[in-house]
Amino acid sequence: MRPATEALIVIDVQNDFCPGGALAVAGGDEIVPGINALMREFQTVVLTQDWHPANHLSFADNHPGAAPFSLTDMPYGKQVLWPAHCVQGSPGAAFHPGLATDPAQMVIRKGFRPEIDSYSAFFENDRTTPTGLDGYLKSRGVTTLTLVGLATDFCVAYSALDAAQLGFQATVRRDLCRAIDLNGSLASALDQMQHAGVGLG
Repeated sequence: MRPATEALIVIDVQNDFCPGGALAVAGGDEIVPGINALMREFQTVVLTQDWHPANHLSFADNHPGAAPFSLTDMPYGKQVLWPAHCVQGSPGAAFHPGLATDPAQMVIRKGFRPEIDSYSAFFENDRTTPTGLDGYLKSRGVTTLTLVGLATDFCVAYSALDAAQLGFQATVRRDLCRAIDLNGSLASALDQMQHAGVGLG
């Protein structure tokens, strides 16, 4: 068992991000057994869950004439318009049925504000609205994070970059992540994480 100062953050292992889902990441379901095994090493486990209302402004459907994966301008900057996914209470928003959820002490739901998307486990995409995860981890004395889940180049990378900026020692287990790789997004994310001091395991 790892020391109590280390935590495992499991990012968005949900049906819509797995094969057959609305925003499927290739091989997204392959990482579930490895994540389940890794959970047993940690005293602190947190799951994150994308949790969008149906009218979320990051959905292409809510912008007439807009194509999925196109870009639009939001008050906080450029935003990818996604296919509708992880709608609150839907089967797609549920955790993958194979994921062990019992070991987790906290579930962080993000992206529930209709007007702002949220990739990071720590902040909404305006980079200032916190999820509360930072305070939770620090109040438990956690200083070191291991991040796994979906997708490497979006929610995992954003979470890892924020973790480093907030003073955590962060490592991304690439073998327990899968990427979307939208227009070179994976290479860009890996480069940013390396420059920020995030470990890539």
